Amino acid sequence: MNWSLYDDFIKNALDEDGAYNDITVNSIIPHNSESIVDIISKDDGIIAGIEIFKRVFFILGNTKATFKINDGDKIKNGEIIGSIKGSTSIILSGERTALNLLQRLSGIATTTNKLCNAVKDTGVKIVDTRKTTPGMRVMEKYAVKIGGGFNHRFGLSDGILIKDNHIAAAGSIKNAIELTRKNTSFVRKIEVETESISEVKEALEAGADIIMLDNMNAEDIKKSIKIIDKKALIEVSGNITFDTIKAKAIKGVDFISCGMITHSSKNLDLSMKNLRNIT
Repeated sequence: MNWSLYDDFIKNALDEDGAYNDITVNSIIPHNSESIVDIISKDDGIIAGIEIFKRVFFILGNTKATFKINDGDKIKNGEIIGSIKGSTSIILSGERTALNLLQRLSGIATTTNKLCNAVKDTGVKIVDTRKTTPGMRVMEKYAVKIGGGFNHRFGLSDGILIKDNHIAAAGSIKNAIELTRKNTSFVRKIEVETESISEVKEALEAGADIIMLDNMNAEDIKKSIKIIDKKALIEVSGNITFDTIKAKAIKGVDFISCGMITHSSKNLDLSMKNLRNIT
């Protein structure tokens, strides 16, 4: 992944935090001071976002971040996972922005990994949604993959998904699918969101390639699997949590999409500690 594409994003984040005019650092730290500081995990989890973390200090200059681990590795509470060496001023001014990004992506990777482990013996794939932080979608979807999940659409132009409001606007599932087939390339797969057994039947008869079972209970999911009978891929979605996922990972389901991966993941707690002056 070419992380330099996010340089403007990082610069805006640094500017938002006042990193280029850190009045505390400017008051205390000599311009020529150099230090080394440890990067420490305060949680158990999966690390993700090392390169974007490094990019923050590359942009600020006169520092170098080094890690003992790679994205996707498991880390433990209290583990020293890396260090930063260089300008003391830059280390302190860039600390928060770099940690915020690393914590966010690592939290998403950790949540994804836990969900994947919950269904690891079922053959069901965990996928993300578009419920991402504006400006961070590619980064967050990268973290999902690091955690063992798969990516759904990256954007509205990336795939066809006919949802409830599209159906309402078109008048019916059948109409929505017919209009889509008429106005898009034949190479595009069509996914339809359904909320009832009757909608599943209508989507199947209209030729949907993927049928989403939205907010259905386990009994209706089983009925839908039988009706679809492998004539379309099946995605289960809606209110997926650690408590509900196992009940919905039923044989015959291909994917479970989960918005909580990106909209509700707890950041992994990481810190920079034990700063030592070297000049």
